Amino acid sequence: MNENIQPQQQHNQPETRSRKFWRVVLGSMVGFVLANIIVGILGILMFLGMIASFEKMGKSSTSGTVKDNSVLVMDLSGSIEERATDIPFDFGPYVDQSTGLDNILAAIESATSDPKIKGIYLKSQSVGGGPATQKAIRDALSEFKKSSGKFIYAYSDLYTQNGYYLASVADKVLLNPSGDLALKGYAFQVMFYKNLLDKLDIDVQICHGQFKSAVEPYFLDKMSDANREQLSTLANSLWAVFLQDVSKSRKISADELNNIADNLLCSSPKEALNLKLVDKLAYADEVEQMIKTKLNLGADDKPNYISVGNYVKSIDKKNENGNKVAVFYAFGEIRDGKNDSGIYSETFIKEFRKVYKDKDVKAIVLRVNSPGGSALASENICHEIENAKKAGKKIVVSMGDYAASGGYYISCNADYIIAEPNTITGSIGVFGMIPSAQKFLKNKVGITIDKVETNQHSAPGGVYTPLDELEGERMQASIEEIYATFTKRVADGRKLTVTYVDSIGQGRVWAGSDALKLGLVDEIGSLDKAIQKAAALAQLSDYKICRYPAQKNWVSMLFSMKDDAVDAAVRQRMGQFYYLFDGIQQVLNQEGVQARMPMTFTIE
Repeated sequence: MNENIQPQQQHNQPETRSRKFWRVVLGSMVGFVLANIIVGILGILMFLGMIASFEKMGKSSTSGTVKDNSVLVMDLSGSIEERATDIPFDFGPYVDQSTGLDNILAAIESATSDPKIKGIYLKSQSVGGGPATQKAIRDALSEFKKSSGKFIYAYSDLYTQNGYYLASVADKVLLNPSGDLALKGYAFQVMFYKNLLDKLDIDVQICHGQFKSAVEPYFLDKMSDANREQLSTLANSLWAVFLQDVSKSRKISADELNNIADNLLCSSPKEALNLKLVDKLAYADEVEQMIKTKLNLGADDKPNYISVGNYVKSIDKKNENGNKVAVFYAFGEIRDGKNDSGIYSETFIKEFRKVYKDKDVKAIVLRVNSPGGSALASENICHEIENAKKAGKKIVVSMGDYAASGGYYISCNADYIIAEPNTITGSIGVFGMIPSAQKFLKNKVGITIDKVETNQHSAPGGVYTPLDELEGERMQASIEEIYATFTKRVADGRKLTVTYVDSIGQGRVWAGSDALKLGLVDEIGSLDKAIQKAAALAQLSDYKICRYPAQKNWVSMLFSMKDDAVDAAVRQRMGQFYYLFDGIQQVLNQEGVQARMPMTFTIE
């Protein structure tokens, strides 16, 4: 009985202060955790609800909402990628809100025959993308003028050279009276890292197969004569395209344009007007009044402006059933492995195989915009393209800004190759580069490396120890073997001799116009021309155009953009110094044998 009474007595005892304290603390902690979990779940549900509502609102508000008497506004001041990324929010510099070349060209084509679009208002202060991207847009605008008879007005507070190249196609080129217009010619600036590496006590061990210019920045402090000659040829070929197009539109001879550039004659807006580079000096509100007058609007009326992004959403999608010509995008650096960003060999092969095994796909246009990368990945992709041809598919390559080295490797065995005249291509060659930081670690940081190994090369040379003589010989032999495979692929694909390919290869870069003369490409033209050629090779008169790989939902894209977001933020903060940072990154991150552009350079 006493045992039954004891618990009752213990239960009725007053709670101690310490016990009360811990009960309150633990209860608060549990409550805090549960509250955060609940709030987190509610936040996720609200976020998903917002996403759904924004997507629904976007679809309902943009589809079929082009008003009569509209003007298509083309603001090309941001970066221009091959394909658009549809993100409905503005996350500032931390997510790159790029414009897609696909959307720009689709908008111009649709606007040509759209009775609701009366003209284009072009804003091209500084245009992203490379020379071939700018050429593709300019040619589309030129065709718009010719086919539609509609107006194009271009305005900017100031024009960079590439911005003016696009603006020059307009019916009226307008410049702010206090603005600026750059016309100075093209220059390639190459960064050389030899002195930096010497100061840091970092040795770079280099192996190359007839590809000397690729590695010059790491053992020279300026261009070799051969490299200077090839870059001079390239710059002049690209500048010739600029001169030809601007001369035709502005009715100013190429000699006069060169005279303006050589003597910096266009140093003020008034001089730009006197030289007939622009048609009028005006402020933004005055340009809007000109557009209103062109549209016969009253003083209180406003033009119906529509952006490229919203206009593309209003374009009816075509039925994708039946015979297809597939446009397969390959842009970015070529790497081994899997990833949705850039050209990763395993991901590329998986997605490309789905396309060529589709019985409705009769021909494939491979859209290449790449400076190259991993030689192994390039070879694997090249092999898969050969498999697609064996499966009966016609393959046509359309080259963008770059199709160089690895970019040319994956192009060379196509049935037909089309490039823009200012595409940068060729660069047939491979190299290997291993930075050795042993001296840097010892002399600058105070770290030394030691090792034990079961065999003589169990710990081969690399970042921590230099290559020995045998390892260097083995790597050089591997480089030469891969170069021989590369030149054989080009010779077979282009029906040339290996000796000839080697003579125009050896890492040299060419403009598309020169590549045509050398037999590296078949024709000069746009992506549309490549699509038409693919259809002709497959003997198709009725077909649909489908684009691959399928793009991810924008939400998935957003959560997988961490590296791109960081890179965009760094690029924005560092400005021109970003290229120094990027070059050092490339030195430290080289992996395996590379088939990439000879060097990183900027076109100014």
